[in-house]
Amino acid sequence: MDEVIVRREGRAGRLTLNRPQALNALTWPMVKAIAAALDAWENDPDVHHVVLDGAGDRGLCAGGDVRWLYDRRAAGLSDAFGFWHDEYQLNARISHYPKPFVALMDGIVMGGGIGLSAHARYRVVTERSTLAMPETTIGLIPDVGGTWLLSRAQGRLGIYLGLTGARMTGSDAIQAGFADTFMASARLPDLVSRLSAPGQDMAEEIIEAMAEGVPPSPLAANRDVIDKLFHEKELRSILEDLNKTTHEVATKARADLATRSPLALVLTAEALRRAVSYGTLEEALRIEYRLCTRLYERGEFIEGVRALIVDKDKAPKWNPTRIEDVGTDLLASYFGPMSPDWSCPTGPKNA
Repeated sequence: MDEVIVRREGRAGRLTLNRPQALNALTWPMVKAIAAALDAWENDPDVHHVVLDGAGDRGLCAGGDVRWLYDRRAAGLSDAFGFWHDEYQLNARISHYPKPFVALMDGIVMGGGIGLSAHARYRVVTERSTLAMPETTIGLIPDVGGTWLLSRAQGRLGIYLGLTGARMTGSDAIQAGFADTFMASARLPDLVSRLSAPGQDMAEEIIEAMAEGVPPSPLAANRDVIDKLFHEKELRSILEDLNKTTHEVATKARADLATRSPLALVLTAEALRRAVSYGTLEEALRIEYRLCTRLYERGEFIEGVRALIVDKDKAPKWNPTRIEDVGTDLLASYFGPMSPDWSCPTGPKNA
């Protein structure tokens, strides 16, 4: 069975992630298959736009196949590093793709699924959409361009979402800048049909004609308290404020952060702080590559996956065990240049 169904339907190049039994979790072969399709379609005059969706009825993509990354640790670092390198190349490619790229973000869209869809030109969410960047749960940082997206969210929504991994509804995703268009999930087949049909209408015109009003966003409703609690300050100060507040947002955030990797939390906060000043997505991806590969190599990510997915004891032995123990030297060792460092032909080579 093909893990990505690649075909042409009328004017549309169609990409369907096809691992429904694994919630379409992204594998290295899937990354390569999508990249090859984009190569083939870029100069094909019969392909006017690209449409991405997921097989099954549960979601687009639950993230990268972290169990595979865990299992490959015995073989060394090359496979994990290669997967992240190629995945980030693809994320950047999608953001710059010369033809309209339409991502249908129906159902669950997390981690690597965000990387395939939230950098697209047109990003459609539905009443079934659930988006999140939950990487700190497994000793990782929001990657696949997550720090770029989160650092540009309104107010302090980005740091809140990046640290806690809180889930977003479709309307929340639009509020946070992860999506643009809301549409009932029942209308997606009609959207795909119109995008594929002969005619002169452009993807933008079709999507605009079918777009619906955005429902109220729970995230927006709590914007004031989130901005106050996650105001720009030291992570330890944020935690102190959460401990002093009885609002349900603070209570939930406090409980969530207590289970996250202290190292991943500190790295995430610093990565988001830096990403505000970046001029390109590629700059964020380069730093994310350094952080993720080092978290893999040094074991924090491995321990997170073991506790949550492999042994399922939900008792990770984080190292360090406290945020206070993540010193400046340790922080610098994660952000410093690598050899070879990540680079992308669509963006600047050095940082």
